[in-house]
Amino acid sequence: MTTPRHCSLTEAIAEFVEDGMCVALEGFTHLIPFAAGHEIIRQRRRDLHLVRMTPDLVYDQMIGMGCARKLSFSWGGNPGVGSLHRLRDAVERGWPQPLQLDEHSHAGMAAAFCAGAARLPFGLLRGYQDNDLAAHNPRIRHVHCPFSGERIAAVPALNPDVTILHAQQADRQGNVAIHGIVGAAREAALAARTLLVTVEEIVDALPPAMNGIVLPWWVVAAVVACPGGAYPSYAQGHYARDNAFYQHWDEIARDRQRFLAWIDRHVLGTTDHRGFLDSLHREAA
Repeated sequence: MTTPRHCSLTEAIAEFVEDGMCVALEGFTHLIPFAAGHEIIRQRRRDLHLVRMTPDLVYDQMIGMGCARKLSFSWGGNPGVGSLHRLRDAVERGWPQPLQLDEHSHAGMAAAFCAGAARLPFGLLRGYQDNDLAAHNPRIRHVHCPFSGERIAAVPALNPDVTILHAQQADRQGNVAIHGIVGAAREAALAARTLLVTVEEIVDALPPAMNGIVLPWWVVAAVVACPGGAYPSYAQGHYARDNAFYQHWDEIARDRQRFLAWIDRHVLGTTDHRGFLDSLHREAA
């Protein structure tokens, strides 16, 4: 076992994320790793299989910049925003390139991550009974329980080449603490071959927290100190979600040229997440 590296986000993405990989950027409602997604855009990664329970704005941006060839997901939008226009443009018109879809329910994605974490070939759930997803996604199958004969939905395991999370804290040894809504963070972390974590702060010791999990240092490849790394989503205990940004995104993302201009100014035109935040604040002023 190797102690996690403490490095910059630029170094972590350059070393661990390669073209063609399966990459999961998880974080449910909060702790969405926007900083990491933007760095992947800056480094012009291509042909990625992106995995995430709800794509959110970060995947809308990555898809719009041509990073993705495939998306495994559940519910392709965002609460308060609705449709993701760059995702829709890729699916409906092939811009900037065609996007393959592997659509599931939240429960199906969670079962796939759990199976991946357990190194099992597939996950099981009592699901897909009140929708027609199974009729449109051949990767959703059914098996019969060998004990009861019950017909149960099955989904193939998800084992990302790289999972990237944002967390509130890591200690100096590399143990990572997440609290609040944890979503599928633990399962996505343990299912991956490599785990990268950006954190709000590095501390001497991890304090106990309600509804918290700790990812031990031996499953973490690299830790990156990245304050504000989930913005414009929120990090419980550190900052709130920028709801105005989310609402404004719908207008930006509808138009290709306006989207490209926004990315060029705030992402490609900055060197890191601190620069991204400064760029947004200057524009707001």
